[in-house]
Amino acid sequence: MLKSYFTIGWRNLLRNRAFSGINIFGLSIGMTCTILILLWVRDELSFNKSHRNYSQIYQVMAHRTFNNQTFTDRNMVMPLAAALEKEIPQIKNAVVTTHPQTSNIRKNDTPYGLTCVTTSTNFLEVFTVDFISKSSPDPIDGPSSIVLTQSAAKAIFGDENPLEQTLDIGQDGQVKVTGVIADLPSNSSMQLDALRSFDYSSDNVKQNMERWSSSSWEVYIETLPGADMELVNQQINEIKYRHDHADREISTYFAWPMEKWRLYSDFDAGVNTGGMIEYVRLFTVIAIIILVIACVNFMNLSTARSEKRAKEVGIRKTLGSLKNQLVYQFFTESIILSLIAFCLSMVTVLLLLPSFNQLVDKQLFLNALDPAFWVGSMLIIVFTGILAGSYPALFLSSFNPVKVLKGTVLSGLSGNSVKPRQVLIVFQFVVSTLLISATILVYQQIGMIKGRDIGYDPNNLISILGPEDTQRNFEVIKQELQNTGLIHSVTRTMSPMTDIWWRSIGPDWKGRPDGTKMIFSGQFADAGFSTTMGITMLEGRDFSGSPVDSSYVLLNKTAVDEMGLDEPLGLKLIYGEQEEYTVLGVTDDVVQESPFEPVDPMIIFYSPGNTNYISLRLRDQVTPKEALPVIEKLFRTHNPNHVFDYRFVDQEFERKFLREDMIRKLSNIFAILAIFICCIGLAGLAAFTIEKRTREIGVRKVLGATVQHLLILISRDFLKLVLVALAIAIPLTWWLMDHWLENYPFRVEISMWLFVSVGLAIVVLALAVVGLNTLGAALRNPVNSLRIE
Repeated sequence: MLKSYFTIGWRNLLRNRAFSGINIFGLSIGMTCTILILLWVRDELSFNKSHRNYSQIYQVMAHRTFNNQTFTDRNMVMPLAAALEKEIPQIKNAVVTTHPQTSNIRKNDTPYGLTCVTTSTNFLEVFTVDFISKSSPDPIDGPSSIVLTQSAAKAIFGDENPLEQTLDIGQDGQVKVTGVIADLPSNSSMQLDALRSFDYSSDNVKQNMERWSSSSWEVYIETLPGADMELVNQQINEIKYRHDHADREISTYFAWPMEKWRLYSDFDAGVNTGGMIEYVRLFTVIAIIILVIACVNFMNLSTARSEKRAKEVGIRKTLGSLKNQLVYQFFTESIILSLIAFCLSMVTVLLLLPSFNQLVDKQLFLNALDPAFWVGSMLIIVFTGILAGSYPALFLSSFNPVKVLKGTVLSGLSGNSVKPRQVLIVFQFVVSTLLISATILVYQQIGMIKGRDIGYDPNNLISILGPEDTQRNFEVIKQELQNTGLIHSVTRTMSPMTDIWWRSIGPDWKGRPDGTKMIFSGQFADAGFSTTMGITMLEGRDFSGSPVDSSYVLLNKTAVDEMGLDEPLGLKLIYGEQEEYTVLGVTDDVVQESPFEPVDPMIIFYSPGNTNYISLRLRDQVTPKEALPVIEKLFRTHNPNHVFDYRFVDQEFERKFLREDMIRKLSNIFAILAIFICCIGLAGLAAFTIEKRTREIGVRKVLGATVQHLLILISRDFLKLVLVALAIAIPLTWWLMDHWLENYPFRVEISMWLFVSVGLAIVVLALAVVGLNTLGAALRNPVNSLRIE
């Protein structure tokens, strides 16, 4: 019986090649989109799962509140990890690390810039890394050792064995390679090239291990299985407050699980607001919807062909076929179509995967050896086949054989039988309208944020990592840079202009209202700060000229406003241990971190000795192509032991939009494909409708109907459905996108003209698809049309 189902199904597909081709094409597009999206979703859901203790690893974080404003901070004090491991029984291991940072490492006279993490010695107890080779059981047991990733070891040593070889790490002297680990997976939150241990014998580390109020490190814990995290969080707070009493009024500490680091990374006012999980859910729904749209095409086209299959059904029922046998027959046909479409989609996925990986910045791949791949493939094929074939199977198998053989079965776009098909067509265009409108709104929102005044000019601005040797030679380098005639101005800062590395409690000042608590972002800078960065000075001046020393600071506009200062210039600020600073100038607000968030109050200290980056602005007529070789040569002359590590600030700023740009591009692609699938189905449906009304069209032409009249006659039924879809889609899209825009403090207004333009475009497209199919029948000689029957 099963063999006969496949035999008959295969013959029907070959007999109706046009119908089969349209369905296979539509289904394959839907499956291709679904597979690509599900590969992306699987990668997002598998983030950090390469660590064996995935469910027991947490990062210690804090909600800090100042002046009724709360932000979430990952920076912790250095001694916290050791105290947690010692005093909390449910914590198995605790690790303190630096933030990943570029280190200049030399082999002989060749410098390499590696992303290095310095950590406490039990790092390997918490995080899972795969050692390719190592020279001791504990490869990061001291400051004189270093562990490299396989790619870093290959770049430095080539085919040589790196173990026990010596590298120069600048001020820290020489280190010995004690291990090589496999590169960390791309879907891991922690990315690095090298691992080192803190030097607990150094004075700097000893001092930091005694400081409970300077937060510059990251702390991770591994708990025992089944740990009571509510109790652990309570104990973390108790330990921190015991060593830093003032922190009780500011910070609330908590352990954030590794399973949420990627998907639930966003916080607002001390409340988790999600993160990538929103887009994972969104694109999972989109994947299903696109596949459903393709299945709806199959349903519509199958029911449109009902007259052609009606006699077959009638005769088979007359000869004794049961309804369930006919249902199995139609399901078999749809599954065969689904299988062919899946094979075609797999070929398409393999061809598109490199471009898709580039678009989403991932390394996705199809693993044919993974059993989950075959299980997933079978689920997609069977799901698509059953969903696509459900309505046709139940509809066609329900025909009354007496009515069928008398030729009284209703079909086409009139009568009671059209209602389910009308619903399906409306559903397709509702989804397409929603996707297109949402994509345009996402584009407008990102465009508005990109057009926001960021307070400085990132164009022609180059940021160069300046290690200690470079800092010592800075004045000479600065003078020689200006002598080239290529450079407009040069300055130094602690953090790059696209990031903030330091936050603290705000300063005290005369007249400060009691109980006022504010959180300030901090920056250390050199002379020429505002000139080089292109920042507008609203009052006073920056650090250029005299007198200038470490007692002078700049405030930004937000700081002045929130402090309630009418005359900020010359104001004395008390910071730290009764250190007094004088306000020299007020800058415009500068967006350094998220362009989607308001600017923090900021204080800028004149402190050239605490800087890490050299920023230089090229003259207007100078291009980076002609300037960079000269700049690199000059830096290498003065600092041959360090890598020339530079960034274009405008490109670094654009990286802040990577996630939003990726979402916009994906939404754009899937919206276009969704409407394309709808048009394929609409074209096929129109062709079958016209085929069934060929004689009617011929009669109308003989009676004097014009081509325009016939186009309106055929198109109006489809046009009604599209207008109904727009009536549903517009308020639905408005509600959904208004909810999405609530996540942004700066948001675009939803304009009714957006929906008017999208609606007109879809109406014109639908009419064009139907009209082109109708035009051929309308222009046909009516004599030939009337001979058909």
